[in-house]
Amino acid sequence: MSAENFDIVIQGGGPVGLACTAWCLQKFPEANIALLDRNPADDADLVNADSRGVALSHGSKLLLDTINAWPTECADIHRVHVSQSGRFGRALMTREELGQEALGHIIRYRDIHLTLRKALRDIQKNSPHFIWKHIDASADVENIQAKCVVHAEGGLFKTQDWVESGRDYEQSALVGLVEVENGSPFQAWERFTSEGPLAVLPSHYGPNILNLIWCGTPSSSQARLALSDADFLKSLQAEFGSRIGQFLKIQDRRLYELGLNYRKEITQANEVWIGNAAQTLHPVAGQGLNLGLRDAYLLAEKLSILFSKSEDQKTPLAIETTLQEYAQSRKLDRSATIGLTDFMARIFTSNLFPVVIGRGLALSALQWLPPIKTALARQMMFGRR
Repeated sequence: MSAENFDIVIQGGGPVGLACTAWCLQKFPEANIALLDRNPADDADLVNADSRGVALSHGSKLLLDTINAWPTECADIHRVHVSQSGRFGRALMTREELGQEALGHIIRYRDIHLTLRKALRDIQKNSPHFIWKHIDASADVENIQAKCVVHAEGGLFKTQDWVESGRDYEQSALVGLVEVENGSPFQAWERFTSEGPLAVLPSHYGPNILNLIWCGTPSSSQARLALSDADFLKSLQAEFGSRIGQFLKIQDRRLYELGLNYRKEITQANEVWIGNAAQTLHPVAGQGLNLGLRDAYLLAEKLSILFSKSEDQKTPLAIETTLQEYAQSRKLDRSATIGLTDFMARIFTSNLFPVVIGRGLALSALQWLPPIKTALARQMMFGRR
């Protein structure tokens, strides 16, 4: 079989791979790109796929709006209440004090995925040299040659075929949808318990149906997964408190193991890694997909400029140099986001008395020192440039 030759091959048809492809083609419609996608070609096969709520920052919304890839079903966050279970210290963030349309948004993973697929199909109509290949796990891709290879196949922690740097937090996240008695529109709650963060977040189903993310030790999380609905709700009520009334119903409980993986070097010769293929984060600050989308957008910016040049300028050295420039441009944002997420994941699971007191003081400082709160919120919404 003769080899197929492309300027760019993007491996991975999840949100980050789709977004990177769409931005490349939007910026340079003539780009010679192949997207290798292990997901089925028919959207109908994905309708019942991953329904967990994912946090997207307002910065990510602005990026996705550029390719008409913002899902219609989403829940905006206007207020975030952060506190410690059974300890002092709390902070409240609002969109008004930060002068933003929203602090963030909660969207089902499958809705992001499907909306990006639709957006790419629309862009594909004006992209004569773009090939979207749907391949199965056993497909032979050795006959596909590329001047530049983008790795966007991430996966979840402990399912990845690479472990370079990071840590196992020895935590699992139990996710699901919970019905509450007195929910408030646009309100997010993050409660730090003795085992890790417990988040109750808005959903597009209405103010009383909320996304639940409850982090704990693997054994505790497994035990909670096995509880009857009534016992689970009782346990959740005891841990969270009565700020939103009674927890009435739980559905779609699932577990995800949590940890940090990140590549120290995200480029090598003509290859580059983005999204979860470059870094997999703890969900405590909701930054994983946001960081991946910033990766995709800025890489597309670099690649579209390079590959719109004449053929004699697209040399191996030019490609390697461009990727190195991309990696350098991502250092500050990556290190800040990985560091912040790792710090929060570790500091909010320690029960050492000095750490507990420090957490309370830190939350109080956020509340009473607006510049610190603003700087933290802007990092989460827009990343570091």
